[in-house]
Amino acid sequence: MRLRVRLTPRAGTDRIGAVVIDDAGRAALKIHVTAAPADGKANAALIDLVARSWKLPRSAIAIASGLTGRVKTLTITDTRGGLLDRLAARLAIKETPQT
Repeated sequence: MRLRVRLTPRAGTDRIGAVVIDDAGRAALKIHVTAAPADGKANAALIDLVARSWKLPRSAIAIASGLTGRVKTLTITDTRGGLLDRLAARLAIKETPQT
């Protein structure tokens, strides 16, 4: 699974925020970490936070693109299954009826 995130380093607290839409209409999950964006510390904090929050091993999460930018694409390998259901519950995603 690929997940687009917008990382904010040097935040007041580590937290996973809401889904935001950029000017081009692309969605990203906003994530805040207290770590500074130096020596890969913010990227490591991002992986730690996602792994801890979604009860995944750190090895299941990798940064596929955006290593030095704020917008990143994560690759998440869900070896135990059920990640999409847990994410939907966490983000309160509801199906929208198609017209």
